Formats: sequence, C-alpha cells, structure tokens
Amino acid sequence: MVRSVRHKPGGPVSPDEVGGRRTLMSAERWRRGYALLSRHGLHFDLQTPWWNLHEAAVLARDFPDTLIVLNHAGLPARRDEAALGRWREAMAGFAECPNARAKISGLGLRGRPWRAEENRWIVRETIALFSAERCMFASNFPVDSLCGSFDTIFSGFRSIVMDPPRAEQARLFRDTAREVYRTSPAGQA
Repeated sequence: MVRSVRHKPGGPVSPDEVGGRRTLMSAERWRRGYALLSRHGLHFDLQTPWWNLHEAAVLARDFPDTLIVLNHAGLPARRDEAALGRWREAMAGFAECPNARAKISGLGLRGRPWRAEENRWIVRETIALFSAERCMFASNFPVDSLCGSFDTIFSGFRSIVMDPPRAEQARLFRDTAREVYRTSPAGQA
C-alpha cells in the first residue's frame, strides 16, 4: 500500500542562490497537486537541501494536515562550522512545524568512508530539534554503499544513540517509522 509520495522539488543548488530562485514548493500548480495528498491519506517525503527548508516550513504551515518527512536530514553536505550553523538554523525553523518529521540517512561525505564521529553532531542535533518521536533512522542504499556498508552505517547510528533510554532508541530505529508509514509488526493487523 502506498503511504507517501517522494519528490525532489528542485530549486537553488546552493545557499547563495536562494534569493533569486524558488523550488516547486512555491509554484501554484505544484501546490494544487500537493493539496490532494491529504485527501488520499498520503504524506510527503521531501528531499531538498537545508537552504530550501524555509519554503518547506511555509508548505507545512499552509497544509497542516499533510505530514512532511524530510529525507537525509536536510542534506548537510558541507561540514564547516558556518555551513553547519546555517543548516541547524534551517532545521530548527522546519522542526517548529508539528507536521514535520526527519529521516536521518544519506549522511555520507563524498570520497570519504562513513564514520560515526563525523556524523554524531548532525544526528544528535536532528534528534534534539525534532525529538525521537519525530525522527527515524533510514537507509539510503544503494547510494550509501559508496561510503560504507549497511552494517557500518547502522552500527554507527547505534553507537551515536547508545546513551538515550531504550524506548527512545526503539523510536529512532523502528517505532517512528511504523507510526509514520502506518505499518504494524509482523503478525498484527
């Protein structure tokens, strides 16, 4: 059964282009189609970089009955202090929307192996902003195989969140996804 529609709404390819270019999330025709999601019981899996999250927040506020699941934690590809500060600010604004959720995935860095140390702060900040009730770990395979094995990445996620209570860990690794995508454990209706 289909639960969500995933889309990359285009737009600025860098934070420097934001002032002069919009994504499809601001296009009237696209928004008319988007308005049909809640009527059909669907939510929206959004893949866009953090610099477009101001538009995603407007979309979330304009369509409060449609759940928006942000893929890849807003794509924080640049890891310098200034870029991460702007990423966090954009994520915080989007996290204020009660119908926003975050998938923590796709955090690999081009040409480098996946390492928990390089992703720890991003994972923990995402959880701090959204809460475990609104976050989930996800796979981005086969693309993520360019930077690490499935076991390396999920073992890394486990090591990053080994301190919180087990119930919070269960939310991140299973329960939030089950809730969002309306699935049940095997054998249950």
